[in-house]
Amino acid sequence: MTATATTTLPETAAPETGRRVLPPLRIGRHTIDSPVVLAPMAGITNRAFRRLCREAGAAGQPASGATSLYVSEMITSRALVERTPVSMKLIEHDPEEQPRSIQLYGVDPATVGRAVDLLVSEDRTDHIDLNFGCPVPKVTRKGGGAALPWKTELFRGVVSAAVRAAMPYDVPVTVKMRVGIDADHITYLEAGRIAEGEGAAAVALHARTASQAYSGQADWSRIAELKRTVTSVPVLGNGDIWSAEDALRMVEETGCDGVVVGRGCLGRPWLFADLAAAFAGSDLRVTPTLGEVSATLRRHAEYLVDFHQDENKGCRDIRKHIAWYFKGFPVGGAFRNQLALVDSLAALDDLIGGLDGSMPWPGDAAEGQRGRAGSSRVVALPDGWLQSQDLNEAQREAVARAEGTVTDGG
Repeated sequence: MTATATTTLPETAAPETGRRVLPPLRIGRHTIDSPVVLAPMAGITNRAFRRLCREAGAAGQPASGATSLYVSEMITSRALVERTPVSMKLIEHDPEEQPRSIQLYGVDPATVGRAVDLLVSEDRTDHIDLNFGCPVPKVTRKGGGAALPWKTELFRGVVSAAVRAAMPYDVPVTVKMRVGIDADHITYLEAGRIAEGEGAAAVALHARTASQAYSGQADWSRIAELKRTVTSVPVLGNGDIWSAEDALRMVEETGCDGVVVGRGCLGRPWLFADLAAAFAGSDLRVTPTLGEVSATLRRHAEYLVDFHQDENKGCRDIRKHIAWYFKGFPVGGAFRNQLALVDSLAALDDLIGGLDGSMPWPGDAAEGQRGRAGSSRVVALPDGWLQSQDLNEAQREAVARAEGTVTDGG
């Protein structure tokens, strides 16, 4: 493969398909030919990044294939109901995005229901995912994200409210969750049964607890157990998918119906081409040169400028992606530091124009974990949260107040 001035992504051809590994993923009325979902990531999976991943995934599809499912970053229900400018911007989609997918965060069933009604009645989405997996302290200390399924009736209420609001418009609602709060407070099996019973169209499990955050190793046996428990809707697996081979191994070990990919695609949107090819039965994999990686980074920056409608802001946004794109390439610390200061597309062009574009993919040095793993921790929770799986009155009031205190992308 070689990069040219017009290259937007590493060049590849649609694979010659062998025997499919999995059938198409069906989520409500939607059929996703490649059973792959882009995980919502705060500050990452905006319209610009989704476009980049969508283009890459299409390159790995058979000619007749549909794209994978690319989900927005988390949107706070209260902020959406109040139509804050940030929320309304984050729910924008490109005309080519089909199906349009939005992830919602909420802790109050009534507010979540109103947010869903806004989205579906105004034809702003084709799929809604509910966030019950976020381990970030500012979310869990309000009873949200991965903390919420512990309160089983509250969890039931949120899922039910979302499904009821979306059902008249034939918009499927899915649930993404974690194994539990910590090793002593496991929630995923009961939450899976509740979600299935309340009409969720699929459930996805990040096979870590909230206390693990992104540390340690995901326990894929939990995905297998959830698959045995939830039998009427698809079960998707998430955690430690760094390559197409990891995804294939997860499917083989767990029997899951599809995979959710988060950190593995940071700085390498062409992972979606690899995944599409792998699930179609092809061994085609993308191994871009440094020139092709640089061209992808440049196009990502261009998309961010368009998303923000501000060149300086778009170039500041691309900075967080630089280390991920150039992982494993011997480009030097000085070059990386200069890239971290770019404030215009012209400055970016000057820097990457000095690279040796013919440098080949560095192999193992560029593979494996991306993003910070961190370490395990005590989960921040509302007072007395773990004393009972029912809400007491004080917690009920705290949850109601918390709805408006988590910003979008949390």
